[in-house]
Amino acid sequence: MKVVLAGYTLDSDLIEELKSKKIVPEGVLTPETISAAYARISRYPEPVTVLRKIAREDVESARKSNKIIVFGMGHHSVAEHAQLNFDIMGISRLALEALETSRLCSYTEKSQRYITMKGEFVIPPELDEEGKKLLEKIMDREFEFYRKAYEVLFEYQKKLHPEMLTKKRDIEIVEGWAKEDARYILPLCCEAQLGFSGNARNIEYTIRKLRYHKLAEVRELSQKLYEEASRIAPSLIILSDPEKFKETFGREVSDEFFRYYEKDMREICSKIFSTSYPVKDDAYKTSGNVKLVDYTQDPDIKICAGILASFGGSNSYQKCIDLAKNLHSNNPAGFKSLIFKSMQRLSRYDAVPREFESVNFTFEIVLSASAFAQLKRHRMMTILKQDYDPNLGLTIPDSIIENGLGKEFEEATEMSTSAFEKIRVKNPAVSEYFLTNAHRRRAFVICNLRELYHMARIRMDPHAQWDIRRIVSDMVELARSVAPISASFACGKHEFPRVKQEAGFSEQLKEQSYNEDSGLKQAEVPEEGET
Repeated sequence: MKVVLAGYTLDSDLIEELKSKKIVPEGVLTPETISAAYARISRYPEPVTVLRKIAREDVESARKSNKIIVFGMGHHSVAEHAQLNFDIMGISRLALEALETSRLCSYTEKSQRYITMKGEFVIPPELDEEGKKLLEKIMDREFEFYRKAYEVLFEYQKKLHPEMLTKKRDIEIVEGWAKEDARYILPLCCEAQLGFSGNARNIEYTIRKLRYHKLAEVRELSQKLYEEASRIAPSLIILSDPEKFKETFGREVSDEFFRYYEKDMREICSKIFSTSYPVKDDAYKTSGNVKLVDYTQDPDIKICAGILASFGGSNSYQKCIDLAKNLHSNNPAGFKSLIFKSMQRLSRYDAVPREFESVNFTFEIVLSASAFAQLKRHRMMTILKQDYDPNLGLTIPDSIIENGLGKEFEEATEMSTSAFEKIRVKNPAVSEYFLTNAHRRRAFVICNLRELYHMARIRMDPHAQWDIRRIVSDMVELARSVAPISASFACGKHEFPRVKQEAGFSEQLKEQSYNEDSGLKQAEVPEEGET
């Protein structure tokens, strides 16, 4: 066996420096050659290292090859070998929600939990002069309250945690708690920056999807991503330009789905709801602001059957289901032991077995914009979100109320709500820029049990933010109510060893103490699930 590192991400400034010094020939530094070389593996007998050399020595031929194989023959997976990275700055938190629906890409953004916001915000180009002045007036008010709340809450947290005022790292944690709650007044037009990475195939899909978005800011983002991506990898970014695609291949590529899907569905659904009777939903299991509206029936039995199917020899799935039911009825201890044994050797950092993907849950959640910003990071599940709706109320941090800032907070958010209602008459999409992190929306989350375990490890941990921790805890509680055995170990990382021990398993690994100093400042550690 021979393993060769074929390539890796380079900083674009370094690439330009290499070009300017003529250390490498012009045109060679492109990820397209990797894609072209790997595309030839299935048809050429030469070693992969030789195929890469051939592609590097003739970039134009490599690009022609990519166009034919990826778009002419339809082997789009070849484009996945080319990885692109983007710095995105001066974008609003609202526009980020559109970008981050691309679930197979990677994002790390400036966190309002760790960074003190200075007052930067994005003014959407759709607003007229009156709308811009209104937005600026509200932003002045909300950032003024943010600064005041941050100072009050910092002093409040210091009084609550005097033992954390000697070490710099601990003081930064206390300071972060103040920022964490003060940020609920920050608007969705607040300016952000992030690193965005993905392979060429997913970048192209993202560009096409964002091109017809309802917000001008998102459409501008789509165009800028296209310009940058097509400059470095023109042979892999073609579907994003229907005219160029037709010129190259002599046939049209339709963007009608991206252009009309949302508009068509909103019109149809609006008509249906205008003629339908309301549905009672009070029969659902509920915990806090989370409802369990659907789930795989007999989830513990399905998990057991999945394990039997994977490791019980050559048997039909029906036989595994029947055996699991029999075991559940006649040998409950053995049934429970089988599921528990599948997780016995897990450490707090390991994913639960893939068999746990055979069980799904559908949750209806009413949550703040701040909590949604964290929920949407968990992209290996389905999130169906509704528009922000002030009628769903506000999520106000307890610390805001305890420090006598509740009334002022509500007055500031009321300004946002009033402006939202006013702007919505002219432009419903742009009106959401006026709302805050405290405003709520309704979302439907469909996830399997394996993903729910992952969320629990991260979001039920003490380091997790309280809002999302509360929501995920409610999701886990509801899952346990119908899957009491297979969801037994869903908990935060810090609790996992204890939960295993209480289940009768001795801890096999001598893991490092969870609270032990890792050598990193709290502010330097990105929120898990956000990278």
